[in-house]
Amino acid sequence: MDFSEALRTDRLVAIIRGRDAEASFRTVMALAEAGLPLIEVSLSGKDALSVIRRARSELGDAAWLGAGAVLTGDDARRAAEAGANLIVTPGLGAGLEESVRQGLPTLAGVMTPSEVIAAEALGVSALQLFPASVGGPAYLRALRAPFPELPFVPVGGVDATVAPAYFDAGAVAVGVGSPLIGDAADGGDLDELRKRAAEFKAVCAR
Repeated sequence: MDFSEALRTDRLVAIIRGRDAEASFRTVMALAEAGLPLIEVSLSGKDALSVIRRARSELGDAAWLGAGAVLTGDDARRAAEAGANLIVTPGLGAGLEESVRQGLPTLAGVMTPSEVIAAEALGVSALQLFPASVGGPAYLRALRAPFPELPFVPVGGVDATVAPAYFDAGAVAVGVGSPLIGDAADGGDLDELRKRAAEFKAVCAR
């Protein structure tokens, strides 16, 4: 299954940004075991590249393991070397361009129509509407009007309550950080994480 198909099938990207590398690694593994196959480890988290490297070793080549907050070309190269097979950027820039050049699946951060046009011209895999909380589902619906065929993934302020509204507005998937991860990546309770994962899976399966 390629990334675009996985995105439309599973409809959820779990975003990990932890202050504890060991806890972040355990969080990745717990999410994978809970059946959430699209996992992003933000490079703004503690020792993110080592987390990606360890998780790739455990999960194997087939798993979708992304690097988030990719800003520079060097970020993209180091993430790929660590085993990331998905690159997520908060906006347009050198990190996105290098990821596309390498042929990696990309989730590109956009907010405006001009950014959508620029990202699409680069040949990105999907568009991360970020921060989605600025305009909410109504803004996504308006933004999709001139781009009805493009795959949008709202990120930022998306929880289990508002996710259905984004799907109704045309999102192919949602990206979720703290409402799903909680404090697990900082050493928090993994059983609670598993409960939240089940809740989000149910929401995204509707």
